[in-house]
Formats: sequence, structure tokens, C-alpha cells
Amino acid sequence: MEAYESGDFMALIVQKYGGTSVANTDRIKNVAARVAKYRAQGDQIVVVVSAMSGVTDGLIKLAKEIAPLPSEREMDMLLATGEQQTIALTAIALHALNIPAVSLTGAQAGIVTDGVHTKAKIHNITPKQVHERLDQGNVVIVAGFQGETKDGQITTLGRGGSDLTAIALAAALKADLCQIYTDVDGVYTADPRIVPSAKKLAEISYDEMLELASLGAKVMQSRSVEFAKKFGVVFEVRSSLNDNPGTIVKEETKSMEDVVIRGVSLDKNQAKVTLVAVPDKPGVAARIFKAVGDANVNVDMIVQNISHGSGTPATDLSFTVDKPDLLKARKVIEGLRAEIGYREVIANEGIGKLSIVGVGMKSHSGVAGKLFDVLATAGVNIDMISTSEIKISVVIDLAKGEPAMKAVHAAFIG
Repeated sequence: MEAYESGDFMALIVQKYGGTSVANTDRIKNVAARVAKYRAQGDQIVVVVSAMSGVTDGLIKLAKEIAPLPSEREMDMLLATGEQQTIALTAIALHALNIPAVSLTGAQAGIVTDGVHTKAKIHNITPKQVHERLDQGNVVIVAGFQGETKDGQITTLGRGGSDLTAIALAAALKADLCQIYTDVDGVYTADPRIVPSAKKLAEISYDEMLELASLGAKVMQSRSVEFAKKFGVVFEVRSSLNDNPGTIVKEETKSMEDVVIRGVSLDKNQAKVTLVAVPDKPGVAARIFKAVGDANVNVDMIVQNISHGSGTPATDLSFTVDKPDLLKARKVIEGLRAEIGYREVIANEGIGKLSIVGVGMKSHSGVAGKLFDVLATAGVNIDMISTSEIKISVVIDLAKGEPAMKAVHAAFIG
């Protein structure tokens, strides 16, 4: 095996490849060829991979054929094998190109997690083996999505876990660059499948990326972006299927404020719950949202309106949840009916949350007025409104969501 002094290298780069990028052996060979190009430039490379596309779902299906609610500890043991397949196959593909490479599980790479099975959090990383293998001249391939507790239990990190692994490793290794390879070639001003005129962004701030991630843009999970922001990891989102430059995600700069709106998103995964004629007295809203929170249902937007009618003062209380949580939310609310004394519950799955995001909003006035004017001209009624320093979200009829998104994108971005 070749031996290198670490100072001989140009840069230390962490590259992450998702399930579609390693979907089959041809794609894995493609990843190996890309890694080989970087290594030929004299870079040290750490590769983080997901399970091959469809493998994790297949393993979950197998488990559920045996038991409908399998043990979470055993699910972690099972699902961790998906990434282990990919790391070994990627190492073999690099060996075939005469490049020294070694695969490491999350545990071997020093990723220490808490003990929450199926959605563990990373506590710390001690990448001693990674450094040693790199300094021996290897490309190091690390299994994403997994780690190990202090007492040796295998855990998985939940949705977006491989992105998190890559960014956490980049922070721990003090990497010069972190690249997140996916099946899209960057972050766009809107979903190009809905808005063909969407433009790829050269750069975006952590906060804007966080908002877009939490608003249904499916490029990355928000907790990976939160981790990158916390540790100052600059990363690039790019495609594994071409050589186009991607989008750099980094700390906000002054020039970013010149662009008022960075992106438009449409979340189709929302549902609205309305409690009609809730008694208007202190503590009622607290009781409702405590019960919903205790059921692990995340509430997004909340609007309270005075009910106009005779008798005891009452309000209509509306809030949004993710569609998969709607049945759970309804069950909790209906369990409170005798205690709270509301008239009825109305659930509506036919809504969409349209949002505009941009750090430039902080220094430009009139953005909300323009948004409402565009939607009114397009004949779109607004049901709920939520704002932050860099975001305005509105709940609208889902059937009008895509035309509304196109109209808003055309008005703000072109």
C-alpha cells in the first residue's frame, strides 16, 4: 500500500452520495470514477454513502412481514446492513481502478450517538481510524445513517442521516470541502418539475436553506443544515450524474441581501384542523397544544378567530400538521371534547403551504403586499398567514397550489 504524509495532499474533501447515486453497480462504478478524478488531483477523500436505492425499504418490508411492529433495536441492526453493502461495493469498485480504499462502518469511523433507536442524535465523533487510513493513502468510505452508542449498540440516525454523517464528519475532520451529491444538480429557486423557469442558485445562506428544507423542498433534511450552520461547515449540493457546478451553502453575506427572494416552495404534505366554537377562556389553547405535543405531533401554523354568535364568547382555532399526523391529531382533539367543550372538529387535507424565502426581506419593504396582490390577481384565496424575518408562508387551496407557485415565482424571480 502507498504511504503518504498528510501534508502531501491538496485538500481534504468529504463527499456524500445518496441512494439514487449508488442505485446499482453501474452507478457505484460511476461514483468510483468520480472519486478517482479528485484523488488524481492529489486530494484526500472521505466518501459517505447511503444504502442503494430501495434497499432500506426492502429491509423494512421484510421485517414487517414477520412482525407488524418490530423491535427498534433490531430494526437498527437490520437497516445498518444497507449502508454496509454500499461501502464494501464502493471500496471494491475503487480497488478495480487500482486505488487503495477501505470501508468503515459508522462505529469504526468513531461516530458516537445517543441511545434513541431509529432516530439517534450524534453526540460526538472521534475519527481516529479515518485519519489513520487517510494518512496511509486510502480513500475512506464511511457508512452514512449510522453510529454506535457508548456501550456498543448500533443506532441509525433517521431520515437524512447520511447527509448528517457527511457534514458531521466534515466538521470533525476539519475538511476543506463537503460535497453532497444527489440526483439534482443544486438548489433551485423553485421545484423545476413544477416551475420550468426555475433557476439554479450559485449560493444560498444556511438560514434560507433551512427554511426551504423545512418548507417541503426535498434537497436536504433541515437538521443536517442546522448542524452545518452550528459548526460552520460550508457545503455544496451537486449532481452525481453530471459535472455541473452545484449550489454552495454558507454563512449569510452582505451581497445575499441584494436578492429579495431566494426561492419559492410549495408543501403539499400539510393538513388543517379547525376546532369550531372553542370556549374563549385562559388555558384552553395551552391544554389543546400540550395534548397534541405529548402525542409527538408537530404543529406548524396557528390561527385563532372570534366566532360571531350569541351566547358564551368562543373562538375558532385552526392549526396545520403534517398529513401523516392528521389522524393522530384528530384522535387527541376528540379525546378532549368533553373537557374543552368545543362544538365540532373539521379536518381538511386539501391545502398547500406556499412560501417565499429570502434574507433580503429583512431590508426590503412591501414584500408581503406584493405577494398578496399576485395571489389575488391569480384568483387564489389565502386561508392562513405566517411570517418570519426571512419567510412568508400562506395556506391556500391545494388545487391552486402549482398555478399559484408559478405566478409567485414569475412575479418575484422571473
